[in-house]
Order: sequence, then C-alpha cells, then structure tokens
Amino acid sequence: MVTAATTSAPLIEKHTIGYVPPEDRHGKTRDLFTLWFGGNIAPLPIVTGALGVQMFHLNLVWGIVAILIGHLVGGVLMALHSAQGPQMGIPQMIQSRAQFGSLGALLVVLIAGIMYIGFFASNIVLAGKSLHGVIDSVPVPVGIVIGALGSGIIGIIGYRFIHVLNRIGTWVLGAGIVLGFGYIFTHVQTADFLTRGSFNISGWLATVSLAALWQIAFAPYVSDYSRYLPANVPVAATFWTTYLGTVLGSSLSFIFGAVAVLATPVGMDTMDAVKLATGSIGPLMLVLFLLSVISHNALNLYGAVLSLITLVQTFAYRWIPTAKSRAVLSIIILAACCFAAVGASANFIGHFVDMVLVLLVVLVPWTAINLIDFYAIHKGQYDINSIFKVDGGIYGRYNPQALLAYAIGIAVQIPFMNTPLYVGPISEHINGADLSWLVGLIITSPLYYWLANRDTAYKRRLSTGKLANSL
Repeated sequence: MVTAATTSAPLIEKHTIGYVPPEDRHGKTRDLFTLWFGGNIAPLPIVTGALGVQMFHLNLVWGIVAILIGHLVGGVLMALHSAQGPQMGIPQMIQSRAQFGSLGALLVVLIAGIMYIGFFASNIVLAGKSLHGVIDSVPVPVGIVIGALGSGIIGIIGYRFIHVLNRIGTWVLGAGIVLGFGYIFTHVQTADFLTRGSFNISGWLATVSLAALWQIAFAPYVSDYSRYLPANVPVAATFWTTYLGTVLGSSLSFIFGAVAVLATPVGMDTMDAVKLATGSIGPLMLVLFLLSVISHNALNLYGAVLSLITLVQTFAYRWIPTAKSRAVLSIIILAACCFAAVGASANFIGHFVDMVLVLLVVLVPWTAINLIDFYAIHKGQYDINSIFKVDGGIYGRYNPQALLAYAIGIAVQIPFMNTPLYVGPISEHINGADLSWLVGLIITSPLYYWLANRDTAYKRRLSTGKLANSL
C-alpha cells in the first residue's frame, strides 16, 4: 500500500514517542518481512542457536526440531505485537500505559530499556570481534567504537533508514547464509556431524525455550517499526509479514550456528567454528555478519532511546521531544555503552545472555497482559490522548487488575525458572529445562482477562475509551 507520504517522508525521522498522524504514515507491510528477516541473520542468534548442541547436547535433527518449534510458537506473540503498530500509531512501551496506568507502566518500560541497552552493548562487542577477525590490525576496542558509531548513525536517522537498510540486507544476507550452508554441507570436517549428541527431554525443552524467548524478547519494541504504516492496513497482513520474516530469519541463523559447531571439532567458540567451517568464504561471511550487527543494533539503540523518553515524559508530560533530542540521547547511550563494552570481561556476551533470561521472567506476563488487553478486551480501541496525560486520563495512574495479574504472573514462574541467579525446584527436577515463560503465559492471560472483565470501573473506562476513539 502506497500513500502520499511514502515518497515525501523525510529521511531523518522527526517523531519520537508521539502519535504518528495519518499524513505522516507511509510504507508497505512487506517492509516488515525484510526488517525481521534481515535483522535476524546475525552473530547473536547464531551463537544462541548453537547452544542446543553445545550446551544441551542435542544431535542435529532434534536440535533443528526444537529450534523450529520454539520460533514458530514465540513468533506468534511477537507478530501479534507488531500488528498493534498501525492501529495505535505510537511506540509499544508508551502504549503500556493503557494497560498498567501512567505510573504503573514505569517498571516495564525501565526493564525494557535496560534490555535494549544490554543488547546494544553486547552487539557492539560482537561487531568489534568481527571487525578484528576481518582486519587483524584493528584492535577489538577500536572495532567496538566503530561498530557503535555505525549503529548510532543509523539509529539517529531513524525509522525509514532502518527499513531501507534491511530491504537491502535481506537479499545480501539471505544469499550469504544460503551460500554458507552450501559450503559447510560440502566441507564437513567431522565424522560425527550427524551422530554427535542425542535426544534428551531437558535439553530439547531448553532449546525450544531459547528459541521462543528469542522471539518474545522483541515484543517490547516490535510495533515501533510498524507504527508508521497506514492505519487501514489489515491486521492479518501486518501479522503474517512480520511472522514469516522473523521465524524464517531467526530459524536460519539458529540452525546455522548448530550446523557450524557440529561441522568442526568439539569445544570451539561458535564464531570461530563459523569461520573454520566456511573455509575460503569465511572472511566474506564475517564481513556480512559485521554489517548485519551494525545495522540491526541500531534497533536496540532506537528502542533504548524511546524507552528513556517514555520514562522522562511520564513526569514531564508536556514534553514530546523531536529528532534533535533523540539524537542527543542516542549519543549519550552510545558513549556509555562503548565505555562499558571496552572495559568488559571476556565473557561479556555470556553475562548478557544470563541477564536477558532474568529480565524475560518479568517481560513474559507483560506480553500476556498487553495482548489480552489489546485483542480481547479493548479490541484495538484506545483513547490516545489519555495515554499521554500525566494522570493517565481514563486509564489512571495505576490499573490494580493489571498489576495484580502481573505480580502473580511473575510469582508462578519462579518454581520453573533456570537462571544464573536462581534455579527453581521444578526446573531442577527436569534437569534444568526452563519452562517459566510458558507457565507465565498460561496463567497470566486468563487471569488478567477475568480480573479486567469483573471490574465495573474498568468497564466504564473501556466504554469511555471506545467513545473517545470514535469522536
């Protein structure tokens, strides 16, 4: 779908967390496929996918089955969030005020912001290592700064440029990873490529969870990249283009990581295994992954900035910053992350993955509440003006029903958790498989629906919201 704004939209984005009016809407739903396909062909999902055979000792077949199931399930939640963007025209995190209240949403926004910053910092470390792998004379710290600057420029320019780069990246990276698969399968260096590892239920469940959580981690910012689409774009079109892009791209990367480590001797670092397994085309693969990291990492910086603006705007409610403020905040976050990443430990990425697993425990019930509220309760009808009011307007400062369901959603996950900070008794009983995300979704979704529908005050707010939206 093409609008008049499609060709006239400025390259440098002028909006931040404010509502995108109809005259500024532009783009096509197919842009969502290229964004989430190209963005997932990157080192971090490759490293994560390799864990199924490295850490959980699955063989190739069972590893692939677990990866596909996890992404197919988790991608549903991720794509449902994406479909909210054109309907709302505002970023995902500020929309949470409609479920939790203007102050009640602060915790979730803060957690999402921390996660974005963690993703950004870990990816610039990967960029530094990739650049050093391509050009030995470039030290890793210098590579980190170069990678951060590249992502910073893309993030500051904003929404439209991010989509343009990923349209290009889809073709280039898609061809690159197919070429990589072809080379590895024709140059396998190990005799146990198909027989290393075996099926074990705990490892299989853990791999499914890793893949599903990879998708859920996108939930707090996925609709930020669909909010400029025209409001009359069908929900189904937004859902399917996002779903197919993210599931296909991330599944390819996860499986590529598993294939690379099985095709090389046991014990190798994943990216070293990729370089060795791809032989003569290894340097080309590293260059492609480097460009991918820089491009996709702009999304993490962009999301971190929008989260920070949302936190500040909660108290300075008249402030809706422009591109200049977004650029300044981007530079501040970029500089802080470079400082932290350059001085980080050798196992920085491992520590980051541990942090994300902990943060997802508190993001899973948010996902459940947000989706139930949008699709089952409000059915996409919200009062946008109230969302930007300091007192929350018709949504108030706090929504007790959402906060209660949220707290219970976190609590029920504890026995099923398996994180570096805590291993729950049930997880320990099933050899470390982490099923907390699944339990959190299953309990929180019907609980919130029941609490919201039995609250008469909330029903009055719902009716008022539908009236305000129709005026």
